Amino acid sequence: MEEEKKLLKISQQRFLSLSIIMEGETSWVSHCPDYIAPDLVEFDSFSELNDEDNREASSVHVDLILPDDLLERILAYLPIASIFRASCVCKRWYEIVKSTRFLWNFSQVLSQKPWYFMFTSSEEPVGYAYDPSLRKWYSIELPCIQTSNWFIASSCGLVCVMDNDSRSELYVCNPITKYCKILQEPPGLKFSDYSALAICVNKKTSCYSVIIVKSKQVPGNFFQWDLSIHIYDSGTMMWATPLTEVLTGWRGGDESVICDGCLYFLIYSTGGGGPDNRHGLITYNLSSRSSHGLLIRTFIPVPCSLTCGRLMNLKEKLVMVGGIGKPDRPDIIKGIGIWILNGKAWQEIARMPHKYFQGFGEFDDVFASSGTDDLIYIQSYGAPALLVFDVNQKQWRWSQKCPVTKRFPLQLFTGFCFDPRLEISP
Repeated sequence: MEEEKKLLKISQQRFLSLSIIMEGETSWVSHCPDYIAPDLVEFDSFSELNDEDNREASSVHVDLILPDDLLERILAYLPIASIFRASCVCKRWYEIVKSTRFLWNFSQVLSQKPWYFMFTSSEEPVGYAYDPSLRKWYSIELPCIQTSNWFIASSCGLVCVMDNDSRSELYVCNPITKYCKILQEPPGLKFSDYSALAICVNKKTSCYSVIIVKSKQVPGNFFQWDLSIHIYDSGTMMWATPLTEVLTGWRGGDESVICDGCLYFLIYSTGGGGPDNRHGLITYNLSSRSSHGLLIRTFIPVPCSLTCGRLMNLKEKLVMVGGIGKPDRPDIIKGIGIWILNGKAWQEIARMPHKYFQGFGEFDDVFASSGTDDLIYIQSYGAPALLVFDVNQKQWRWSQKCPVTKRFPLQLFTGFCFDPRLEISP
């Protein structure tokens, strides 16, 4: 036992050196030998390199002293990028990284910090993923998705996407391993006016649920909107429609999230309310899946007049990032706040400092924001700048500069947050 601890301590020190060396590489997979599978994920790093880190890796001979089980445990603690590079060191390491036992070890490690994928084209599913642990951007192409205007939701390493035209094409994928699965066409209205997409992964079973909230105007009546909730269960591979209802004075939108067994989605006023009452929150209990009672009875008002709201699940707590409207012009943004829902009351936990708000340049009334774990990402549609807020440390910080430039004035940027995981597949 003492000998094992000694070996583990020595190897961890040497792996730290190896990880530093790997950070100086220009890609996840560099100069791989012939036994590396051709479909292995390849991401290019565009961060600045440190010349001091470009030392020879040949001096590290960990595999000469470590048994497989210890090597697996150590590799599992490396950042995702370093794991992929480590698989190129030798055949033994490649086989370890691809093994089922390694994936199990990786699943026991605390989740890596969530990444943010930024689209750089409205025509193709290409862009850069930001790793906050190494503060680097990687060029990756997403599987399944065709354009950046598709609906996107993520949970525990899986990303669900739905087309924005017929809203009948649905896929669930792991953006790191590129494994992808097509889902059956959802029931209900094929051409709804508004749709919201959400996904939730059960960490114990790896099963997942996909939920679509559809909203369509009642013909000839602008104040009434048909709303339906459709749920896909990966265990049964079937859809269910537990609720259909007519909302009066409110409609659904495109913002929803699953949190602690409940579905939350924003609704929007269709008239009759004042300018300070343009948004509201609706909850639906996924455990009971009741088809009785009015959804509007679960209505929770937003904390202030908002230009837009973005919902996210942070450790099973509902968090909303919202654009705060001016008192005299509630449709004009003056700042950005972050709130957490406690029961039915909102508690403000942060407000973006003015210097960061100004740092975006011209900020639209609507913006992109998503988060998980302890990180929240905020991005303006008009620029590739990305701001990160650490909820635990109450710290605002710009990401490393994204390696993309704005090519024309009306070019738009958007993105989403996801957990980088290896062990989960759709």
